[in-house]
Amino acid sequence: MRNRLLLSIFAAILLLGSFTLSAQIVVPPDKVELPSHPRILMLKGEEAAILKTVANDATWKNMHSEIIKECDNLLTRPPVERVLIGKRLLDKSREALRRIFYLSYAWRTTNDVKYFNRAEKEMLAVSAFSDWHPEHFLDVAEMTMAVSIGYDWLYNSLSAGSKELIKNAIIEKGLKPSLDPKNNSWLKVTHNWNQVCNTGMTYGALAVFEDQPVLSVQIINRAAASINLPMDDCMPDGAYPEGYSYWGYGTSFNVMFISALEKVFGKTFDFSGKTGFFKTAGFMENMTGPSGSCFNYSDSGERGEIHPAMFWFASRLSDPSLLWSEKKYLTGEHRANDRLLPAIMIWSAGLKIDKIAAPSKTMWVGMGKNPVSLMRTSWSDPNAIYVAMKGGSPNVNHAHMDAGSFIMEADGVRWAMDFGSQDYNSLESKGVDLWNMKQNSQRWEVFRYNNLAHNTLTIDGKLQQVAGYAPIKSFSDDPLMMNAITDLTSIYADQIKSAFRGIAIVDKHYVTIRDELETLANETVIRWTMVTSADVKITGNNTAELTKDGKGLILKVMEPAKIKMKTWTTVPPHIYDAQNPGTIMVGFETTIPANTKTAIQVFLLPEGTTRDAVTTPGALNKWPE
Repeated sequence: MRNRLLLSIFAAILLLGSFTLSAQIVVPPDKVELPSHPRILMLKGEEAAILKTVANDATWKNMHSEIIKECDNLLTRPPVERVLIGKRLLDKSREALRRIFYLSYAWRTTNDVKYFNRAEKEMLAVSAFSDWHPEHFLDVAEMTMAVSIGYDWLYNSLSAGSKELIKNAIIEKGLKPSLDPKNNSWLKVTHNWNQVCNTGMTYGALAVFEDQPVLSVQIINRAAASINLPMDDCMPDGAYPEGYSYWGYGTSFNVMFISALEKVFGKTFDFSGKTGFFKTAGFMENMTGPSGSCFNYSDSGERGEIHPAMFWFASRLSDPSLLWSEKKYLTGEHRANDRLLPAIMIWSAGLKIDKIAAPSKTMWVGMGKNPVSLMRTSWSDPNAIYVAMKGGSPNVNHAHMDAGSFIMEADGVRWAMDFGSQDYNSLESKGVDLWNMKQNSQRWEVFRYNNLAHNTLTIDGKLQQVAGYAPIKSFSDDPLMMNAITDLTSIYADQIKSAFRGIAIVDKHYVTIRDELETLANETVIRWTMVTSADVKITGNNTAELTKDGKGLILKVMEPAKIKMKTWTTVPPHIYDAQNPGTIMVGFETTIPANTKTAIQVFLLPEGTTRDAVTTPGALNKWPE
């Protein structure tokens, strides 16, 4: 009877063709039952491959040992408690995922009962919560994933009583709340919520499949259709619209989703219909500069970090060079805060560190909702010049008013920086209307969110247009004039007739930023700003000297001739704004007559640049492409 029921369910799926990722993963018609537990990510006996790698490679031995050490640290801590921060339980769900995933991994690779007991204790503790906070469904998704991994990986040793309590929590506090329309608007969005929530629910469905086959198929089938939306958001080149930190969130869970389904159904996902997602590892690889800091536009932190999902991409694409930016994290410390870290031991496939070579290209450009250009003079030189610029729109999820903004590094120093994110609860708790994206929303009054505090232009003191969009119009990887040009015109609609910004690394020695503007029928004040953590000294009518860490950089304005060099404080105007110690903005203001075309040309000259050798590139339409 049971097999007939499963067969009818899967037959229905195959007839509908809906349990697919663009018709790529299909349940084999003879697969009427899932593998026995453990089945999520790592089947029974697959620990042996990991232990062989650990025994034969010092790097992976250290990674494994770090996970085990952290599990030992967890043994004496109290279990996770249901304590909200503002409107979220999310930090507790994430900590539960970290603990249960680590402890379950330790149990499977060591067979030491102390890890089993502690993982079970954590699962029973969160299973006893009144709910997993469906009002903010990311909280439910991560908690469901946490408990599902533990339930699946410990299944064969759990008591009948523990199984029943944990299984019921997955169903009643995870899966069933996701069927309520008031909780599942994430099914139709294109951002990280879709990826995380669908993945969490799918893990729950895989964990309890024997007991809830109809519900589980419904959940998996729904997820496979829905998750196409954010995967398509990486089209055409792989640029993830929400930036570095949310790539680490959304894409990592997306990979967890694909990896789990491939393991269960023994079917390799074909990326031919998802070329943007296929390329998104290139985006992440190029987002980190020589300093180790990332291009932290939108709601992102600046600190670079390890991304287990990159090891999945590198293995799938047979391209170890994708791990060049990850390489230093493999031999570093303090990785045990990454809650998905055990997955790296599954996806690494025993890769040798000496097989990770530098990428062959020094420039990466991605179009799409938030296009970016990422360029550098070298992958191996820690003093290399690194420049990253974005176009896009403030209307993208988690976006700021930062179209045209850039960051720049040279000599191991980040000279032009981005403030990045501010803790959401610090704003929400003070009543800020943070998630209203309309033009006149209070969101754009937050200091770190508007264009006045980014490395871009402000025209007549006004905000960029939420409805605007800045495409990258052209680019070139010519090593003597590596550049990209973005059209900012619609970002400044009704403020200026046209606006184009080009940024280039010239002769591998210095950087130039060129803006070409045409005013409307009124005199226009242009403010050009660059945020820095360096000390700044105005040294002339068109120059400023920046110093940091014993290094120096000259900011020189070549045109227009009539400017006023300035610095601006980064002390924010509102009580709800985050403080920005150790930073300042440097730049200038210039007034352009009505109906006038003008150019702004700025040089960023690292220490040691021979000024006599500096030449002014011509008009943007003459730049190589």
